[in-house]
Amino acid sequence: MAIISNGTTIADAGAFSVNLGSMVHIKTLTASSSSTLSFVHGASSVVLDSTYPIYKFVWFNCHPATSNAQFSFNMSTDSGSNYNVAKTSTFIQADHSEAGSGGLSYDSDDDLAQGTGFQHISDAIGNDNDSNANGSLELFNPSSTTFVKHFISRGNGMYNGNYQSDCLAAGYGNTVSAVNAIRFQMTSGNIDSGTIKLYGIKDS
Repeated sequence: MAIISNGTTIADAGAFSVNLGSMVHIKTLTASSSSTLSFVHGASSVVLDSTYPIYKFVWFNCHPATSNAQFSFNMSTDSGSNYNVAKTSTFIQADHSEAGSGGLSYDSDDDLAQGTGFQHISDAIGNDNDSNANGSLELFNPSSTTFVKHFISRGNGMYNGNYQSDCLAAGYGNTVSAVNAIRFQMTSGNIDSGTIKLYGIKDS
């Protein structure tokens, strides 16, 4: 006799099977006037190696201590001793104000051409009490010693007190060394508050 849930056979003829899902939670970090939040493989139960082919960071309610700071990230190949992987990227933004003005733009000030600095993944965020930024970053095959390390980020937030900003940043870390640590920070000042969750995505 089979046991079926929502059209999926869980048990049949003595065999038991359950789908644990393709996205596995690894680690949650919460900011409290934090200068940085870092995910380092092997530290504090963080996994960032060949266990998963894709890693996804989800960040939400990120509030800067300093007005007009941008949320940003960088990669490390030496377990966080240095966050300086060369990156080539693009940055596209759509914004719209509460008054109805806005537009779509390619922002060359936020892209990198073999730059080793932090990649922006949000527009400038206000530090008004109700301002914050939210989004996600996907990092593909970071443990590869053959290919460069592609990433895609989608973020949105409030800036200038009354603008919605939707940002798409994408590019690659130009290294064939394994990336084993990721750091997030604001372009100026602390992360006053906010949460980042790290997930591993299975390949099957």
